[in-house]
Amino acid sequence: MSRVSVPCHVKGTVALQVGDVRTSQGRPGVLVIDVTFPSVAPFELQEIMFKNYYTAFLTIRVRQHTSTHTPAKWVTCLRDYCLMPDPHSEEGAQEYVSLFKHQMLCDMAQVLELRLILRQPSPLWLSFTVEELQIYQQGPKSPSMTFPKWLSHPVPCEQPTPLLETKIFGCDRVKLMESLVVGDIAELKPNQGTLSLFTNEAGGILDDLIVTNASEGHLYVVSNAGCREKDLTLMQDKVRELQNKGSDVALEVMDNALLALQGPTAAQVLQAGVADDLRKLPFMTSAVMEVFGVSGCRVTRCGYTGEDGVEISVPAAEAVHLAAALLKNPEVKLAGLAARDSLRLEAGLCLYGNDIDEHTTPVEGSLSWTLGKRRRATMDFPGASVIVPQLKSKAQRRRVGLTCDGAPVRAQSPILSPEGTVIGAVTSGCPSPCLKKNVAMGYVPYEYSRPGTPLLVEVRRKQQPAVVSKMPFVPTNYYILK
Repeated sequence: MSRVSVPCHVKGTVALQVGDVRTSQGRPGVLVIDVTFPSVAPFELQEIMFKNYYTAFLTIRVRQHTSTHTPAKWVTCLRDYCLMPDPHSEEGAQEYVSLFKHQMLCDMAQVLELRLILRQPSPLWLSFTVEELQIYQQGPKSPSMTFPKWLSHPVPCEQPTPLLETKIFGCDRVKLMESLVVGDIAELKPNQGTLSLFTNEAGGILDDLIVTNASEGHLYVVSNAGCREKDLTLMQDKVRELQNKGSDVALEVMDNALLALQGPTAAQVLQAGVADDLRKLPFMTSAVMEVFGVSGCRVTRCGYTGEDGVEISVPAAEAVHLAAALLKNPEVKLAGLAARDSLRLEAGLCLYGNDIDEHTTPVEGSLSWTLGKRRRATMDFPGASVIVPQLKSKAQRRRVGLTCDGAPVRAQSPILSPEGTVIGAVTSGCPSPCLKKNVAMGYVPYEYSRPGTPLLVEVRRKQQPAVVSKMPFVPTNYYILK
């Protein structure tokens, strides 16, 4: 949906004076800014954009045209919106803010006038206001597109993400990695990768990561940006420990960006820019190749969406060039991480920090499949004494899928037994664009984890029925060689 700037006239007035203990003088405590549109007919407001200058709380009122026989009325469309999370700090004090019509409490059609009511209760700031105010109205609708599977076609190209990419070198590189993760790294074939988990001695998950046995003679490791410092410290400390014992191992941090090209036609789009035959590159394998003129790219047949696709590790300096080359194909559209989040949830995939964390074991997180068979027997990974017994005795709680109708279920929503007792909490949830109903993940006691079990979830203080469901919610479409 496009937007069009609306010419406006802005006038500010002090509505309330409060004392200032430092200057013994009055200062504005509440500032009212009236925005009028003298040369514009009543319009549908799309967006309000401005630079905040030390305003802590914002209320917006709008005067709307109703009919020729009824006077225009004022209604409150946003109340005490927090612009500075802590009025006693600089956080949010000078940031650009965009407010959209879907955030408002009322319909934003037939707008005649706006009133912005600004508050800054902290005695620290003598002046506050909003600057560079821009008002946008609804523009012409963009051409509609039909997606057979949401964001799978046209092919979405995710924006470059600051994931931690490292290389592990040396004869003892497998020994290093297996001292930190639960997977069987030694069994990986050349250029084969696997999803694995860093664990602590209590069995908790420190992060999830992908380890690839690169044919160039190193391990290629990709882990989450949000755990960058923690993961890097973990690996560097282990490298130093093994080196001090005479082991042959070294670590290199890569200066690369990662582009994810996802969807049923992703390989077809990429094939036009590579010499390698992508039909020979199955799920969770990779190869180094030149991509649309950019040499030294590692292309891995994966992507956290449940769809076929690739992730391209590209030198950071060439990331924009490669993204632009991909976007020249009309099949390709940019998609942010929020779109990927909905797809990974439909595929039943965990998001670290939401669905798994340091207090969750792989068995509780329904990730037992990441435990290599040999590793279960040798029990030589961190937390094995806690994790392996759970495979037989059943963990007390399990991550499950939930489906429900009604209002969307979000993270932290309580999960209740049919009798109304709180038994767990939702960790991820959203409306499923493919299924046209709400999907979620959460943790419940083992006895409530069987698919088909009826439960309740609490949304906005109201209970609504939910059903434990198998994951993935939507069948995956990984490219597997037959």
